[in-house]
Amino acid sequence: YAAGGDGASFDFADYGQKGNPCGDPPGPAGTNLTTPTAEGGSLRSQDVVTPGDPTGLSGSVIRIEPETGQAAPGNPFSSSSDVNAQRIIAYGLRNPFRIAFRPGTNDLWIGDVGNATWEELNHTNAADSTADNFGWPCWEGAAHQGSYEAAGTSLCNQIYANGGTTLPFLTYNHSNPVVPGETCRTGSGSAVTALRFSSSVAPYPSSFQGGLFFADDPRQCIWYMPPGSGGIPDKNSVQVFETTAHNPVDMQIGPDNKLWYMDFDFFGGAGGSQIHRIDWTPGNQAPVAKISANPTNGATPLAVSFSGTGSSDPEGSALTYRWDLNGDGTYGDSTSATPSFTYATNGVYNVGLEVTDNVGQKGYDHVAVTAGNSAPTAVISTPLPSTTWKVGDPINFSGSATDAQDGTEPASRLTWSVIMHHCTTPNTCHTHPIQDYAGVASGSFAAPDHEYPSWIEVALTATDSGGLSNTQSVRLDPKTAVVTMQSSPASLKLAIDSSLLTAPFTKTVILGSDNSVSAGSPQRLGSRTYYFRGWSDDGAQSHNLTINGNTTLTATYGRIRLGSRAAAKRRAAARRRAAARRKAAKLRAERLRRARLHHRHAHHRHG
Repeated sequence: YAAGGDGASFDFADYGQKGNPCGDPPGPAGTNLTTPTAEGGSLRSQDVVTPGDPTGLSGSVIRIEPETGQAAPGNPFSSSSDVNAQRIIAYGLRNPFRIAFRPGTNDLWIGDVGNATWEELNHTNAADSTADNFGWPCWEGAAHQGSYEAAGTSLCNQIYANGGTTLPFLTYNHSNPVVPGETCRTGSGSAVTALRFSSSVAPYPSSFQGGLFFADDPRQCIWYMPPGSGGIPDKNSVQVFETTAHNPVDMQIGPDNKLWYMDFDFFGGAGGSQIHRIDWTPGNQAPVAKISANPTNGATPLAVSFSGTGSSDPEGSALTYRWDLNGDGTYGDSTSATPSFTYATNGVYNVGLEVTDNVGQKGYDHVAVTAGNSAPTAVISTPLPSTTWKVGDPINFSGSATDAQDGTEPASRLTWSVIMHHCTTPNTCHTHPIQDYAGVASGSFAAPDHEYPSWIEVALTATDSGGLSNTQSVRLDPKTAVVTMQSSPASLKLAIDSSLLTAPFTKTVILGSDNSVSAGSPQRLGSRTYYFRGWSDDGAQSHNLTINGNTTLTATYGRIRLGSRAAAKRRAAARRRAAARRKAAKLRAERLRRARLHHRHAHHRHG
């Protein structure tokens, strides 16, 4: 079993209008597709229902024979002549980042990372004869996706009319908590990035056995759905399991039946790039040990000051300390909370701290101390922190590193990382890796397109001959512009990128960014129906535009639908009424002329 995302743009509502790189109908690769006939971009997730072209695997879950890669027998589309269609068992997904089976069943669960508004947990019977269509991009969560509905593609209109899509089992809104009153953060974005069924035996209490764990990387939380009727997780009984998870991107049940998870961090920061195990301790909880050390490297003799005062106990009891300062694995070198130690011999020492609470529960932490070697110092020369950018701007980077033992580090020991910080506020963000450049002292990249708020981090990591490293980084903020969206009449709904809002409204975007806009038609406003007439930039009803400065875009609507048969009849009737009015006016004018002529003749006879 394998799952894959739609491979479309996450910056705008993508239906293939920007080059159509996959060559989706109705045009070849390099052709910008237009609505309503477009079938590219995110619409590739519905490829299996558009038989006019070969089926792709975007936005689908497949079941294949591992030895051959061919479709497994009994798949829903096994009678199709298309080999990819034969492989698909579920489709209409945006980014099915993780999948997991309920143990002992064919019940396959799918964590589908959302777009603008909703995260989804979906499930399907992986062995039956039906391929569930979860509706993306025409649906997101349990509702129509506003931007794609406004784009008016024939494919989405067909799906809306015919029905047959499968609603998600559980959704949660990007702005709301999963469980009311929880402390999981919502300000840094949302992405359901891990799921795993728990063991049906200890070590956890029965309330955490046999259900579904699911995790969200930006929210740094793990939740639990206990089993309900027939063993299916009960979505009405979700509870928080862990509120301080470090960026969980995968979870497994270990041979100890405990939940283990992997986190992902670009620079191995606090809690980053580690494997975590979640223990359950009934009654008194074990203390948490935490070491700080200064310095952690340098020439011998190396005097290091340690502190364990950052350690804590959940019950608040006083702690005792035992240290392994020489790294030989034996605790007892010191019982102080703040010891010091001098390292006379070159080497790497794994220093350990053991803390014990008042009932004997213990906690441990470790730190590596390198004696005889100092970390290098990385220096970024360009870009400067004052650098601002618009999409497509070339950004040059250059830097160097020096080391007390090595001198000037060669370029081969330098690595650059370009990271996009995607934010809900200018400083509450999650990260997307853009590009790494290894073994170079300088280079250049083009500033990428991304939804605002966001900013670029350029980081330089230098590693010396002894394996010690130092990272320096610079934040680069974008230039921005404001797009004002208006409708005539006001209060109609317009789409920009992934948002469908009531006009007038504004959106701040990065200068030079590519944005999709759509004017849904027809629309009801009060008791009246309005039909799209045109945009102020003369663009199509759905089109993309590059924002090069503050922009006002107005969609004009009328009460008569231009080009429709009914409208043609109404226009013909209006023409007939206008002709009748002209004829009547002409008759009235003729009668008046004759009356005036008769009056003049009568006056002449009287005279």
